[in-house]
Amino acid sequence: MMAPKLAIIAAIALIFVGIQFIPVNQSNPPVVAETETPAAVKAILKRSCYDCHSSETIWPWYSRIAPLSWLVTRDVHEGREHLNFSNWGTLPTNELVENMEEVWEEVEEGEMPLWFYLPMHPEARLSSEDRAALRNWATGGGRIQDDD
Repeated sequence: MMAPKLAIIAAIALIFVGIQFIPVNQSNPPVVAETETPAAVKAILKRSCYDCHSSETIWPWYSRIAPLSWLVTRDVHEGREHLNFSNWGTLPTNELVENMEEVWEEVEEGEMPLWFYLPMHPEARLSSEDRAALRNWATGGGRIQDDD
């Protein structure tokens, strides 16, 4: 009776090892035109948004273990496609304003950062001060002054 269970466990282990060899594209393309924002806002965006919405993704250890690697890679590619702060400076002004408004909308509604990202990245959690800075930046068309 133990032999079938061992065979199943061995098969599952073999499949798990085998899927580790399925390649995923975890490259970071070059930064084309970085985001021009006040330093405080830039720090918030880098801490809470850049892993999925820039070409400066820091790929964590778990992003190299299938099947998580597939999910993380898909989320990053979709995030970059939707909004990429590394291409921000190439956008016309009207798109920049729309994107800033959308950033604030997502934050205000609690949609970003994603809930399942936060347990492994608690530093990405937005404080009320972070939210206020993003709101002021986004609703002011990006034209707020640094406090420095």
